[in-house]
Amino acid sequence: MSEAVQREAMEYDVVIVGAGPSGLAAAIRLKQLSADLTVAVVEKGAEVGAHILSGAVIDPKGISELFPNWKELGAPLETPVTKDKFVVLGPQGSLDLPVWAMPPFMNNHGNYIASLGNVCRWLGQQAEGLGVEIYPGMAASAPVFEGDKLVGVVVGEFGIGKDGQPGPNYEPGMELRGKYVFIGEGVRGSLAKVLKAKYGLCRDASPEKYGIGIKELWQVPDEVFQPGLAIHTLGWPLDDKTGGGSFMYHFGDNYVATGFVVHLNYKNPWLSPFDEFQRWKHHPEVAKYLEGGKRIAYGARAISEGGIQSVPQLYFPGGVLLGDSAGFVNVPRIKGSHNAIKSGIMAAEAAAAAIAAGRAGDELVEYKQAFDASWVKKELNIVRNAKPMLSKFGTALGTAFSGFDMWSTHLLGGFSIFGTMKHTKGDAESTGKASDYKPIVYPKPDGVLSFDKLSSVFLSSTNHDENQPAHLHLRDPSIPIDVNLPKFGEPARLYCPAGVYEVLYDDAGQNPKFQINFQNCVHCKTCDIKDPSQNIDWTTPQGGDGPNYPNM
Repeated sequence: MSEAVQREAMEYDVVIVGAGPSGLAAAIRLKQLSADLTVAVVEKGAEVGAHILSGAVIDPKGISELFPNWKELGAPLETPVTKDKFVVLGPQGSLDLPVWAMPPFMNNHGNYIASLGNVCRWLGQQAEGLGVEIYPGMAASAPVFEGDKLVGVVVGEFGIGKDGQPGPNYEPGMELRGKYVFIGEGVRGSLAKVLKAKYGLCRDASPEKYGIGIKELWQVPDEVFQPGLAIHTLGWPLDDKTGGGSFMYHFGDNYVATGFVVHLNYKNPWLSPFDEFQRWKHHPEVAKYLEGGKRIAYGARAISEGGIQSVPQLYFPGGVLLGDSAGFVNVPRIKGSHNAIKSGIMAAEAAAAAIAAGRAGDELVEYKQAFDASWVKKELNIVRNAKPMLSKFGTALGTAFSGFDMWSTHLLGGFSIFGTMKHTKGDAESTGKASDYKPIVYPKPDGVLSFDKLSSVFLSSTNHDENQPAHLHLRDPSIPIDVNLPKFGEPARLYCPAGVYEVLYDDAGQNPKFQINFQNCVHCKTCDIKDPSQNIDWTTPQGGDGPNYPNM
């Protein structure tokens, strides 16, 4: 249908998909370099920051390059980290790890606890002040090619009916075209997937690896609030073969940002990351920081965990990949926004120079050259073996080995005695058969510390127009019941943190049916990653739909 639709087109020097840290940084840097450059940023969230979710302890290194005077400009990096704690949890107790034994870059001194969504809102204001055109509520639903070259994206298509055909209020949207197109959609973006496949961008990289991060924002009384406290935990309730951990950050108006990360290469198909998170909050070492508090927001998103081994080719004809679309997260530090901002700066500088030289639509190899010489690559190189070691050796030994490797690699200027360990398979391939594992019976939520999925989704302010087609596509509708259910117990109903997927039975407990409640989707992309049959494609719904995260 879309090929036959006639659309208007708007021309820009640079079109940027995604108003996250990388996209906004790129837009700002372009305008800093030349006020005459025309720059458009499209954002699928209802507003800038609506779909941004992160811990977040922020290294200000990237923002400082963009705005050395960010404090005077009022950037919302409001709470400096004053105390670090690293804790190993067990079923009956806990053990504090000595902070002095950690590699120096793991220390959060000089970093800030903040809402990354609010930081992006602030960056959006700075960008608009420089003349950047930002279009929130405009999902980029398809790439526009001319020959082998990416020349733009389709945005603002509304009114497609459930049957996939234009409804009575159909709006065809328009094409935003640029001399260069920057893709900063975040983790597992639908356009990035298309481009990686079309141009073979991942052919020389290790398989991409991911985690799921589930976050709640609590507001707690003064007696348990410790502004500037950053706590990270390993261990319980996850077993040694299941990678993951947690965070608790005290900041702002008596807020405690609390979250749980599960690496998506876990094997047990009966595991539910959401329910592990709810269980974790009942540990005494955790519960004491939430006592008397109130949960006020909820969200979830996938996290890029492949590291430098999984970084794809960054450029292709007409565009580049930025930030999480390229996989620039430092997994041991649980940080990526500073690297994302730097990637936007580097891409902007490459594009501005190319446009000034009269170029358009070619390959910005200068962006890759800048990355190779940057502190981003140096940082990712030092920690490159941490994730593979956790995957190979488990949490206990993997943490010990990776700690030694990071220390020695740091001291040896990037050289590791282990070389560079590779990822051998994707997360979906790691899923074990249901018959090889015992189903997990999770405690019922108490409504005080632990909650169910639907009440959680309510706090994410998620909304989707029910009259549009489901944005979660099954490549083969028979697979969930015919393959995934008997072989894996249909894990979609468990790994999804929003209750999107259900297996329903008739009154006799027979005739299972797979149901997709796409209205609940918080856009975490976990299904696209973890489905063992790789049968689910996450695509963008119409613009403005999805969660609307406050202070996340």
